[in-house]
Amino acid sequence: MKIRIIGGPGTGKTFLAEKLSEQYGIPHYDLDDLQWDNAARDYGTKRDTQEREGLLDRILQEDNWIIEGVYYAWCGRCFEDADRIYLLETPRYKCRYRIIRRFLRRKTGLEKGKRETLRSLSALLKWADKYRKESIPEINKILNGYREKVITLP
Repeated sequence: MKIRIIGGPGTGKTFLAEKLSEQYGIPHYDLDDLQWDNAARDYGTKRDTQEREGLLDRILQEDNWIIEGVYYAWCGRCFEDADRIYLLETPRYKCRYRIIRRFLRRKTGLEKGKRETLRSLSALLKWADKYRKESIPEINKILNGYREKVITLP
């Protein structure tokens, strides 16, 4: 089974991916781990495009996968290859709450995660609003070609 989960920050992509991974016993992958160099000294360092593409190709060659993330422009093959596509359209207030809660949990050591700052939190909240207004309509256009396998969750 091949599942693609897409939605903005704080929509519950990782949570859903983990639950489906447990239920079906298949691995899940976060596109952030392909986009960003988590081993870099500075927060927000992008991976080389060729390295990112190679990592994605390896995942797509597997028989079963769950791929989750906000990205859509550079990973169109995920939509093509997926058996199911989950589009998460969580209300804005819920997303903002989850983003802030995740930030606080990471800062206090309750949750493992990226090295975020108050500045990066503010930027993420602004970016999440922009994503909702600009990217979701673009994603919906892309998904029109795959409607038979799209499941939209509020």
